[in-house]
Amino acid sequence: MSATLSDGRCLILASTSSFRRELLARLALPFTVQAPDVDETGRPGEHAPALVARLAEAKAAAVARQQPAALVIGSDQAAVLDGAIIGKPGNHEGAVVQLQRAAGRTVVFYTGLCLLDSASGHRQIAVEEFRVVFRALTPAMIEAYLQREQPYQCAGSFKSEGLGIALFERLEGADPTSLIGLPLIRLTRMLEAAGVMVL
Repeated sequence: MSATLSDGRCLILASTSSFRRELLARLALPFTVQAPDVDETGRPGEHAPALVARLAEAKAAAVARQQPAALVIGSDQAAVLDGAIIGKPGNHEGAVVQLQRAAGRTVVFYTGLCLLDSASGHRQIAVEEFRVVFRALTPAMIEAYLQREQPYQCAGSFKSEGLGIALFERLEGADPTSLIGLPLIRLTRMLEAAGVMVL
């Protein structure tokens, strides 16, 4: 398969995430991946929707500056519990704490998405919201899950596309792929607006 779209432009995913790469591959379009050089530190008082929109755009822009004829996809995600952003746990102990806090409650995920046309500078930006309602979890359930899946590099300490689904009471949102990190329903519409027909 050629690395360019039918109109000669390149489609580039500005991300190092294997999850986003796997999601974008579902659309069966030729694309390449490039790591964006972006400081992901939040600004004082910056709420999650503003943070993920800003970072998605910044990631796309960082790669677009090096690619004169490309459509660049940037995305970023934040999870919120009790009004505060929760990050990746990093280790087993951190994951236990996150899942204990989330048990029986709702964690809201915000996923920022940007599609930037490097030739014109035109950008489409959106933020998708997705709510994860956790079931009541015992310490034994949390330990059994973490031992099997070890989701230490995932915000919220779970992989919804894997065994993490067993932690939930229900999922609420328009696009389940936004929870994994790349909202494909919205991205498909953005690509079509940019002249790339997925179907």
